[in-house]
Amino acid sequence: MARFRAAAPRPFRGVTLVELLVAIAVMVMLVGITMPMLGRARGEARLSECSSHLRSLSIAVQAYAGVHRDRPPPAVLYFVGPSGLVTHAWDFRHSGGTVTAGALRGFTDHPERVQQCPCCDVPSTFGADPATGYNYNTSFIGAEGRLPTIAPDGTVIEGFANARMGLPLSAHRHTATTALLGDGGWSGGANKFMRAPSNHVEQDWGTVYAGGQAFRHEGRTNVAWLDGHCSTVARSHEGPQTNPDLVVGILGAPENGFLSEDDSAYDPR
Repeated sequence: MARFRAAAPRPFRGVTLVELLVAIAVMVMLVGITMPMLGRARGEARLSECSSHLRSLSIAVQAYAGVHRDRPPPAVLYFVGPSGLVTHAWDFRHSGGTVTAGALRGFTDHPERVQQCPCCDVPSTFGADPATGYNYNTSFIGAEGRLPTIAPDGTVIEGFANARMGLPLSAHRHTATTALLGDGGWSGGANKFMRAPSNHVEQDWGTVYAGGQAFRHEGRTNVAWLDGHCSTVARSHEGPQTNPDLVVGILGAPENGFLSEDDSAYDPR
């Protein structure tokens, strides 16, 4: 009978330095390709989530107007309460250091969540709001109150009686091209009051340039328009002023800007 001999084990050959370096280079290359793709995917998901929030808020504005005689919610009103000044903003109310939900609460599911832009990580610069990132067309749509004053008969004038009124829904004409809500931003962080750049309403350039839009979604900004649709805008405008104190110091360009060079993206008439 033939006798078989087991093959001798082959000596172990370790990985050479060259092979190790090649493997590391391939891994680094794959990571370099994959990470930007993952980052873009996360960015697009946040962009989509932001657009969904703005759409929900837009629907809430229309529902509010439906039960308030065609008037959209006020941007901000001031009242005198037992503990002092009470601020009623479109999204939150402030009274004695306490923050509660604002005018859209009853028309929005989970208002604190939908009022927070997923890409906005700076605090609100108006009160201690628990959510922030969005602003509302204050130049033309939301009523803007002045601080309470005393009438000649000694009574306090406040709220709607001491406010510049916005336009009712029946006065809106260019609904597909007029911004209602959007990503708000200025050099100080977030803002909640969207301003038209021509200063025909506010008569104060500092107030106007503090009401810009944040192009925080990789150079883009989300907008909810009056007709209910939402879109992403990539082109930022600096408005009619060339003063760097306004354009850079207050607006915070180029990270923030306006939706148009004039009021065409803001005035629905």
